[in-house]
Amino acid sequence: MKKSIKVGTHLLALLLLASLLPSCHHPKTINTSFYYWKTIYKTNTTEAAYLHHFNTHKLYVRIMDVNMDDDGTTPIPISPVIFKGKIPDTVQIVPVVFIVNDVLKTLDTPKLNDLANKIILFVNSKVEQAGKKRFNELQIDCDWTATTRDSYFYLLNRLKLNPVLKHKILSATLRLHQLKNQRSSGIPPVNRVMLMCYNMGNLRRYGHQNSILDISELKKYANDNIGRYPMPTDIGLPLFKWAVAFRDQEYLGISKRIKKVNLIDKNQFIFIANNIYKAAKDLPEFGLNKADEVRWEDISMPDLEAAASYLSPLIKTDSVNIIYFHLDETIVKSYSYHDLETVSNLLR
Repeated sequence: MKKSIKVGTHLLALLLLASLLPSCHHPKTINTSFYYWKTIYKTNTTEAAYLHHFNTHKLYVRIMDVNMDDDGTTPIPISPVIFKGKIPDTVQIVPVVFIVNDVLKTLDTPKLNDLANKIILFVNSKVEQAGKKRFNELQIDCDWTATTRDSYFYLLNRLKLNPVLKHKILSATLRLHQLKNQRSSGIPPVNRVMLMCYNMGNLRRYGHQNSILDISELKKYANDNIGRYPMPTDIGLPLFKWAVAFRDQEYLGISKRIKKVNLIDKNQFIFIANNIYKAAKDLPEFGLNKADEVRWEDISMPDLEAAASYLSPLIKTDSVNIIYFHLDETIVKSYSYHDLETVSNLLR
């Protein structure tokens, strides 16, 4: 009798332990990096301090856009970055090349081969300009579609075959619609992807929404698709703001000149509601007429915290690479070290 009680007690203890195991949470390792998306790279003490504080080992630097020339026949580099400072020795450069999707609609196989070779040559020259002897990863940024998928994937394969990229990582950006619609979008032939958890709303639609980050939209696309994606997935989070202009409720564009300080100047703008402002008079310096409207979009800490809290259980890996868009003194100083550490802790 005593023996059976003893066995039963041990069995009960084992069952209790087993029931507790699934609830055990092993904190993830968070690696913090940044994009650098300006056309001139300069040494900046604030930006360097953020890199140092977060022990950042990678800086994703936009090298150039690729678009067609005026004749529409040849892809050319647009607004390539100019290095007027040295990237810190402790930080690797990850060159990023943005390819306009329309470019892929017109290029045949020989031209795609040529483009791949030219991208590598151009990237190499810019990496040297940055004071680096080598790079370990090249990232291609393109919002490809079902109609351009084959050309884009062919280009990626040609890049992988280039001897310069031997033993290097080729990564690609991944939009939320490409994550969700894997069957039509396809899986890019790269080593890893960076999921853009921003620019998810309809920028051109008039209204009070925030097109940069909308948690309800994120939930529509991300959910279990993240854990099921068949390759390592980095997470991109937004640290930027912009002014979206409308005339008669029709989209005009993004105004890079308008700052929040302009919008709260009652001599220039009238506050309407939520994040909408109306031009109080003609404002030629901003390309606005009287009564044109501006939607101010930015990313608050509650926005980032909500995104991190939602994404955390969906990420199944032990190590997570977070890449913030983007490293700019006027932007990052709005977020303290503690703010971004809070986001990291939520993702753990």
